[in-house]
Amino acid sequence: MKLRVGLIGLGHAWETRHLPALRALRDRFEIRAVCSEIMFRAERAANEFDADAVDGYRALAAREDIDALLMLSPEWYGALPILAACGTGKAVYCAAALEMEAAQAVNIRDRVNAAGIAFMAEFPRRYAAATLRLKELIATRLGPPNLLFCHLRKGFRSPQDPSEGDVTSARLHRELLELVDWCRYVVGHNPSSVVGSRHQGGSSNGVNYRTLNLDFSDEDQFGVGPVAQVSVGRYLPAEWQEAIGFRNPAGLQVNCENGIAFIDLPSNIVWFDEAGRHIESLDAERPVGEQMLDSFYRAVTSLVRKTSDLDDAYRALMIVQKADESHASGQRIMLPK
Repeated sequence: MKLRVGLIGLGHAWETRHLPALRALRDRFEIRAVCSEIMFRAERAANEFDADAVDGYRALAAREDIDALLMLSPEWYGALPILAACGTGKAVYCAAALEMEAAQAVNIRDRVNAAGIAFMAEFPRRYAAATLRLKELIATRLGPPNLLFCHLRKGFRSPQDPSEGDVTSARLHRELLELVDWCRYVVGHNPSSVVGSRHQGGSSNGVNYRTLNLDFSDEDQFGVGPVAQVSVGRYLPAEWQEAIGFRNPAGLQVNCENGIAFIDLPSNIVWFDEAGRHIESLDAERPVGEQMLDSFYRAVTSLVRKTSDLDDAYRALMIVQKADESHASGQRIMLPK
């Protein structure tokens, strides 16, 4: 059975992740229509799959020959395509980081639940081979996590126009959401509090560094349970490639009860226990893009509705927003259970 889908937006990962995955999964996905604010890109993607280029997400969501929407970029319309999918009963695969207030996020979650549609948020770090291996090691060899250090350092384009600062801030937001979810997934439960900070200014014209500390302890015992330090920065010009890659920290470092692990996505993990150092490379695994779309396919075609990703996406968004409140107030913010 092929799942008939429409593409809404073609984001920065289109060429590297989504297009190769859809080519590899032609036996499971049939692209019927493409919508993008840049019509030339929509037409080019539509020609690749012998599909239609559609002018507007509402027209795409209303088509009877479409079963699901792949929302690959928020573009100007934000979360509106999700609401359109709720109205037409279409499943949603959301690869876009949505800028919205907490009340709006709750409304989106409630609308999706009321519509009874399948919803999957794209969290590629969860599906990476190194992450899955780390979860195995935590369960068998390393024991529960105590400390997590999650860092991402990337470059920014030289700002030739004022909008570059906005683009940098939006990418930081998306990347911070993914890192927060990554830590939650590795620990296995939600944090109880957050402390956030950010840096704005410099040559990148906007927020170029954000950091937050997540405490997974009980509410009255800070620092007793696992603690995660998360940071993401775009403070080096993209042309400084040697500086960007110089002494780059591991994507995720996890100190556990019985050892420590260093993760470099997508497939490298180095871990230490009392027996010494262990190096594993998992290059033979399927690409992450294929794994995520395959999971979405099974969620839509099975009889069990997938809802956990909706709650996970909402939780990550809420944590990042509370981190912003912490930065503004200079105080620790307690998180709802």
